[in-house]
Amino acid sequence: MKNATLKGFLFAIIAASLWGISGTFGQFLFQQRGINVEWMITVRMLVSGFILLLYAASQKEAKIVDVWHNKKDAFRLILFSITGMLMVQYTYFAAIKHSNAATATVLQYAGPVLIAIYLAFKNKKTPRFIDCIAISFAIIGTFLLVTHGKLDSLNISTTALFFGLGSAVALAIYTLQPIPLLQKYNSATIIGWGMLIGGLAFSFVKAPWSIDGIWDQKTYLYTLFIILFGTLIPFYLYLTAVQIIGGQKSSLLASAEPLSATIIAILWLNVSFGILDWIGSLLIVSTIFLLSYEKKKVN
Repeated sequence: MKNATLKGFLFAIIAASLWGISGTFGQFLFQQRGINVEWMITVRMLVSGFILLLYAASQKEAKIVDVWHNKKDAFRLILFSITGMLMVQYTYFAAIKHSNAATATVLQYAGPVLIAIYLAFKNKKTPRFIDCIAISFAIIGTFLLVTHGKLDSLNISTTALFFGLGSAVALAIYTLQPIPLLQKYNSATIIGWGMLIGGLAFSFVKAPWSIDGIWDQKTYLYTLFIILFGTLIPFYLYLTAVQIIGGQKSSLLASAEPLSATIIAILWLNVSFGILDWIGSLLIVSTIFLLSYEKKKVN
């Protein structure tokens, strides 16, 4: 049980780190190469979904069509594909396009708060003290890390605010909605279908063959990274973590996303790292130890 819990924690952290890096790459492509956000979402979902379903089909215990034999599960899968998988990606990258990766991340991390509130209402009880502390640390740490504690540093448009808050809602839906499906079916199957259906639906918004922007070596490289290491791998790791340690803990551990975005900005863009950045990082990382301690206490 302890090894499985550690695996869930590591999967959530790795997924968040890869998302943070891909968000920075996405900002570069959208703002400096003119790549269309809708096109990126369509292509990354179609490619990743197809590969994941191939992987799921290669596993003996996974039958990728079983979910379609149950009408209730099939409906849940379609709902998850559109309101969860598709929306969490589109709203986040749209927020990046209209602001930047840091601002989009700050707004999206209202998601864990929404999850905690939802679970409190669903279970008819207030969140435990340790959960409240972890949520507070995650939010405050993220805020300090990407804004340096200055409210006026966001400087975002109404459009960016809309997509940013929308991504928080989508993150909560994406985390909680597929749990019943993940308890019955292979995670690669559910994520693969979710991405493929979402990509097919979004093809009517922006066809994958309708390509815009400036294409050079960096464009190809960053696009490939976003598809594989920013979509395929982290989404699989994250929902596997949800299976193991639950949605609320996974979303809290995903606070490592702004940390990875900051590190790549330091190494790549030579961004300075001050005292508030270190405080924010410490608060974010401390949520891992808080959640680990809470788990040991329960056992």
